[in-house]
Amino acid sequence: MPFHLRLGVLAPIIVGALVGGLSCAPAAEPLSADQQAFLDIYRELIEINTTESSGDTLRAAEAMASRLRDGGLPAADIKVLSSGPRKGNLVARLRGTGVRRPLLLLAHLDVVEAKREDWDFDPFKLQEADGYFRARGAIDDKAMAAIFVANMIGYVRAGYKPERDIILALTTDEELSDSPHNGVRWLLQHHRELIDAEFAINEGGGGALRNGQPFRLAVQLAEKVYQTYQLEVTDRGGHSAAPRRDNPIYRLADALQRLAQFDFPPRLNAVTRAFFERMAVTEAPPMADAMKSLLAGRTDAAALAPLTSRPDYNAQIRTTCVATMLEAGHAENALPQTARATVNCRVMPEESVEEVGRTLARVIADEKVAVIPKGTAVLSPPSALNPELMQTIAQISVEMWPGVPLNAAMSGGIPTADGCVTPAFPPTAFPACSAIQATTGCTDATSRSA
Repeated sequence: MPFHLRLGVLAPIIVGALVGGLSCAPAAEPLSADQQAFLDIYRELIEINTTESSGDTLRAAEAMASRLRDGGLPAADIKVLSSGPRKGNLVARLRGTGVRRPLLLLAHLDVVEAKREDWDFDPFKLQEADGYFRARGAIDDKAMAAIFVANMIGYVRAGYKPERDIILALTTDEELSDSPHNGVRWLLQHHRELIDAEFAINEGGGGALRNGQPFRLAVQLAEKVYQTYQLEVTDRGGHSAAPRRDNPIYRLADALQRLAQFDFPPRLNAVTRAFFERMAVTEAPPMADAMKSLLAGRTDAAALAPLTSRPDYNAQIRTTCVATMLEAGHAENALPQTARATVNCRVMPEESVEEVGRTLARVIADEKVAVIPKGTAVLSPPSALNPELMQTIAQISVEMWPGVPLNAAMSGGIPTADGCVTPAFPPTAFPACSAIQATTGCTDATSRSA
């Protein structure tokens, strides 16, 4: 059996997830019919505003449902499910033989806010400039969503019948973790039977270039837990003409300074240990030496200094908490009655969020500085490594990028310092554009197109 069919699905699904679900089109050659079909879907999806403030994911879900119906998927296997006004989710199913349990393809329809005055062009019009696609959502996550829709249509038209059902879920409010309309959570609560599967492939992972050449690929198997805290100091206030040393701003500043000097202890999980085992082979001293020290169980600051000084690696080895916003006072001639700081934490997935809050209180070491959690963290334990899936991905990556190491990885919520990678059109269906390419700065504004 060909390696790309061993999981009961076609290779473009695996590669689309591996490289982040981004898309490209040959600049100098006319598009094939399949490429043009994908580009039409991508453009339509990009140009539907799906922000929280004024967008409509229900409209986007209905548009993709129409594409799938027109592509030949039975209407009975396509469902648009709304949890509220302008909130829509699409679930579609390509029926297989049923020999194996279903595979879930997951992408989100919503995008973060985009103010027209902040952009040099309309963020909801797909542009191609200098070989890049530009728009809000060009990367996160409408390219992957469009690839999945185009592939589903291609499978139907080819008469493809996999060993397992392929379920496509395009969801709302992924960018709003505390939203009651978060599509994945809402579907699990109300329609779990529609998306129940053996495993799911979602956004995450990707690749990196070094000196313009493919350097590494990553499959995300874990993600740090997001939790924000508010540090707050209150006081009776007074007039600035009669100042007191016990000033909320000074007290808060002292607390933040203590936090700035603190590092959470390093720790590894199965995913990050495997990551650093691979990276220790490709990095040069002294970074490689620091990785080997970490893997050997050393936790002293001197041995791990190269890792700690590099933000992306530091985020892989420990929980981080950083001040991101300040608010204090109400008038220039009045003593402040309140001073507040927002501290955003990215917690290692197997670490207690409650213990992180207690650690903050210990580090701040001032009972007059309240440590108040904002919202409830969504716990995210690492996914179990699926050897069959990883083997399939590895074989595809060897075919596309020989010699480039493939790592399991944990997302800290930011791209790596080496950069991000965009793929081509789905590689098997669109072989004319299968080279690895790089975005500029890993921003959401651009997606490599040629």
